[in-house]
Amino acid sequence: MRKLPALTAVAVLGLGLTACTTDPEPAAPGATTGPIAVKATDTACEVGRVENAAGTVTFNVTNSGAKVTEFYVYAAGDRVMGEIENIAPGLTRELKVELAAGTYETACKPGMTGKGIRGAFKATGSAAPLTADAKLAEATASYQRYVQSQTAALLPKTEEFVAAVKAGDVAKAKALFPVVRTYWERIEPVAEIFGDLDPKIDGRAEVIEEGMAFTGFHRLEQDLWEKNDISKSGPIADQLLVDVKEIVAKADAEKLSPLQLANGAKELLDEVASGKITGEEDRYSHTDLWDFAANVEGSKAAVQALRPTLEERAPELVASLDAAFKNVDDTLGKHRDGDGWKLHTALSQADLKELTNVINALAEPISKIAAVISK
Repeated sequence: MRKLPALTAVAVLGLGLTACTTDPEPAAPGATTGPIAVKATDTACEVGRVENAAGTVTFNVTNSGAKVTEFYVYAAGDRVMGEIENIAPGLTRELKVELAAGTYETACKPGMTGKGIRGAFKATGSAAPLTADAKLAEATASYQRYVQSQTAALLPKTEEFVAAVKAGDVAKAKALFPVVRTYWERIEPVAEIFGDLDPKIDGRAEVIEEGMAFTGFHRLEQDLWEKNDISKSGPIADQLLVDVKEIVAKADAEKLSPLQLANGAKELLDEVASGKITGEEDRYSHTDLWDFAANVEGSKAAVQALRPTLEERAPELVASLDAAFKNVDDTLGKHRDGDGWKLHTALSQADLKELTNVINALAEPISKIAAVISK
């Protein structure tokens, strides 16, 4: 889950991690199409236009505040239609999202906590979905099959992990923890669509500051590695299994838009930059490289699903993506440990800097995919 303290996020971005700097290009007054400028501050979320023609909608979000912020577009029930996280002060980042006619909410989240500063948003008229293109329709179908393949492993591995915790088998539970999270981390952008289920399953201790209970994988990780006591972890383990079953059912049924695939591929790399390279995600077990590898694999799966369209519309971009993914794979491969990965604490600052550089290099071409897909 991509939650980190604001000061940490500033530090991360200050190290040169991905930060899109697309300039806002506000549409003409009265227009119902064209990019929408969003000015986010620590106390306000000024959306330049609150009504737009249905179809692909582009938001250019400028953080004019002092805190790192996020921007979301929600459908009913807080279903996430699109999001940008870790927008550092002074930066502008672009979000393209496909919206059918209907009512939505926009939200800026200064400090990346809470429900955010919300406003109503409406999409009007009608537009052919991007999946009217046969290649894009097949891309979403292909990625849905990938998601289902991962959830087919996530559920039984979670059951094994929960059983080990409840049996008090510390060694087995510790061995299973990074393995079960591999399947979760590969499809995390899909899981994040479903509101509070993601922080219930994968929230860090910071969720307490947002008024939520600290549950899920990281609560059990803390019990296993920091507290060294799982004698009272049974109810947390049981709840984790209930929540995973619910999200697996939702994810298996979910039909993503092509833009959600493109945005999800980028979000997974942001996840690597904000949580894995810093070692914040698995702060008790230090198994972050397992998650790192899974995030990259998930990103690659989304890109591969879109590949036929990308080869047709932007073959030079495909070549850049292939080269950048290979660099990441080669660099990460230096840190293999048997069938798994070295602990985060075993890596030097030079190792982490090298990984940061290759992730940044991959994030740059991936950030261009949404624009190609929405042509």
